[in-house]
Amino acid sequence: MTKADIVDIIHQKYGLTKKDIIGIVDEMFIQLKTTLLEGESVKLSGFGNFDVKIRGRRIGRNPKTGVEKIIPPRAVVSFKPSQLFKDEVNGK
Repeated sequence: MTKADIVDIIHQKYGLTKKDIIGIVDEMFIQLKTTLLEGESVKLSGFGNFDVKIRGRRIGRNPKTGVEKIIPPRAVVSFKPSQLFKDEVNGK
């Protein structure tokens, strides 16, 4: 599913203009990114939580040559689904 698909679904369901829907969807993503970049969690009830976590420095290996290389620490976005969402996915 793409952002355009989301806009089309909302347009068909609620009849709002696509221009307005695009503005709302874009603003939602901007707010999600801004909140995560500020180091805060995003909690969407019934869906899950987004967090930024720091992965520590580690040693990686090129599988083709076997040469080891140090991989520096970096930030990654993690998602943990809510129990309600997990249950729906598993048909409970």
